[in-house]
Parts: sequence; structure tokens; C-alpha cells
Amino acid sequence: MTMNEEQWNTAHKIAQTLVQNNTDVNELGKAVAYLRASVNQPNATSRFFQYLKTLVSNGRQIGHSSKTTVYYRSIEKACTDDLKGVSDAYTMLQILGWVSRLMRYYKDAGVPIGEISTPTTPVFKSARQAEIAKVAQAQDFQVEQIIEAKVTKISGNKVTYEILGTVKLTEKEPKQVSCLHEGQTVKVKILSVKDDGSIKSVKFID
Repeated sequence: MTMNEEQWNTAHKIAQTLVQNNTDVNELGKAVAYLRASVNQPNATSRFFQYLKTLVSNGRQIGHSSKTTVYYRSIEKACTDDLKGVSDAYTMLQILGWVSRLMRYYKDAGVPIGEISTPTTPVFKSARQAEIAKVAQAQDFQVEQIIEAKVTKISGNKVTYEILGTVKLTEKEPKQVSCLHEGQTVKVKILSVKDDGSIKSVKFID
């Protein structure tokens, strides 16, 4: 399921709010896990909001630090403010899944907290990019993973690989290019993945 621009902006807004409040992303992960476990139940969204209220009420008893209640309160407020209009539990789960990723992005990007601003366009601006994101979520790519790829173009020592019919990556293969040809299906090893779970770079293996 592909998110629309409004849903992307909601994910960014919640992530930015939580980062600005120094909220622990692991605590959000617990809330996301609860929603994932109950997503098929009746009134799943209502149950989720009630769960957040319960966390706030019992934070001191179940938390592992004095800050836990503050984290829960921040999460409950952000979700209540920005997700009340989302009636579908699967959509809410997808938005919150990206909130977790975006929180890590904003923290790792080195952007001063006070300077974070809502982007004018979503992270994935095209249907193709959205499809790549969908594939990444479904496959859970890992570094060192071996996967099949189709050689779609060779230019000098650069080889373009197509993975799962969607992801295209161009890599330098100076030592291997002579034994490759366009249209060939080969094995490649994932060298790195992006924060959104999509493949960043691969290398041909014999």
C-alpha cells in the first residue's frame, strides 16, 4: 500500500515532533508493535489510542526510567493530534512505521532540533520511488544478503542491475564487466542499505 502526500506529511510531522521532544524511538516501537498485533481486531484504532492513554497513566509503574512517562505522554499527544482522522488501522500502522524510520533519519542527519521543518514534498515523490519503498518493506533487505539481479545495461565498467523488476542500481564492476552481458541474470551481494530499507549498493559475485 502506497501512502499519499498527506499521509507522508503526517509521518514527517509526528517524527519531527517526537524528535524535538527527545522522545525515545524504542518507546514508539512498543506502541507500533501493539498496533501491529491488534490491527485485525475490531476498533483497532480506538484500541490503540486507549493503549496510549494507558501507557501514560501507568508509565511510572511500567517504565524503566523517570523519562518513560514523558516519552509516553509525547507519543500519545502527537498521535492524538495527527492521527485522529485516520480510520484505517493498516494505514495508521504504515504511517507509524515510517515515523520510526524518519525519527532515526532526523536524529542521524545532524540537523539541529530547532531547525527541523516540514518538507514541502514527501520523501518518495514519484510512483516509481513509492514502488521501490514497497518492495523494500516487503523484502527486508540485509547487508551481505545474496539476491538475483538482471543486467540491463553495460557502459564502460559500469553495470546497471535490475532487482525484483523494480530496483535499478548502477555499479562499477571493472574486474567483472568483461564476463557480463545485457539481459543476463546473475547473483549480487548487498553491500549497504538505506535508512528506508531499500538497497543502496550491490556487487556481482561469481
